[in-house]
Amino acid sequence: MDRRTIVSEFVGTLLYVFFAVGSLVVAAQYVGAVGVALTFGLVLVGLAYVFGAISGCHLNPAVTLGALLARRMSPMTAIGYWVAQFVGAIAGAALLLLLAKQIPGLRTDGAFGSNGYGTRSAVGINTGGAFLIEVAMTFLLVLVYLAVTRKVALNGFGALAVGLTLAVVHLIGIPLTGTGVNPARSLGPAVFAGGAALSQLWLFIVAPLVGGILAALVSMLTHPHGAVPVVNEGQQGPVGGLTGDDTTGTGTGTGVGTGTGTGATTGPGVTAGAGGGRRWGHHR
Repeated sequence: MDRRTIVSEFVGTLLYVFFAVGSLVVAAQYVGAVGVALTFGLVLVGLAYVFGAISGCHLNPAVTLGALLARRMSPMTAIGYWVAQFVGAIAGAALLLLLAKQIPGLRTDGAFGSNGYGTRSAVGINTGGAFLIEVAMTFLLVLVYLAVTRKVALNGFGALAVGLTLAVVHLIGIPLTGTGVNPARSLGPAVFAGGAALSQLWLFIVAPLVGGILAALVSMLTHPHGAVPVVNEGQQGPVGGLTGDDTTGTGTGTGVGTGTGTGATTGPGVTAGAGGGRRWGHHR
């Protein structure tokens, strides 16, 4: 196991909880729900560009579970990620508590950025509804993560896609449960909030893990590990090409043909047009 990946997950989760949950604890009345949602998403984007190439910047046990089930990582590596994430989340929440104590009049008991349902929900959502929305939101988040990565590394526009998805689920989930979708993020603040935050914590651990499992199952069907998108015979491919039979001369166009003349075969099932005019993946 690469020590850098464990350090990245620990530090990344610590910073994620401190800044993202911090926006909910100390700045929510100034930035509102939209500002909090954007903070969660943008903090993840920033951290992904720092740690994405090292550990994949999971920062979330549900994402790690999805990656494990999708055969992107070994069980021992996943266990190391989970330990780093939970410890990092508690450390981040402790640092946030230290900051909150410096603000006169700011209460930290009972809420402190924790998740909840029933009387602890802004709209009073019940247990079943909270479980359902947490599963659904985590399913979307993990599915996007698995779709934009082939192994573990999270790079380029993939980080932006995951961050924007996290912001979207927060826009939906903040009034319902406060948006968990991350067992580590839920555990850290709950440890210091105490009371009902701890008694309701089970849902925000179990539901996201269920969402991660479902996302992994779907991902293995739609995005098999190491596979490329398959286009059916005779259908237009992602770059204007066509795929087809490799024995009859009908085949995959290599791009935009430039002629109305006869095609020249360039390989098994591959034809390219020649001449004047414009043709898209023409068969002969």
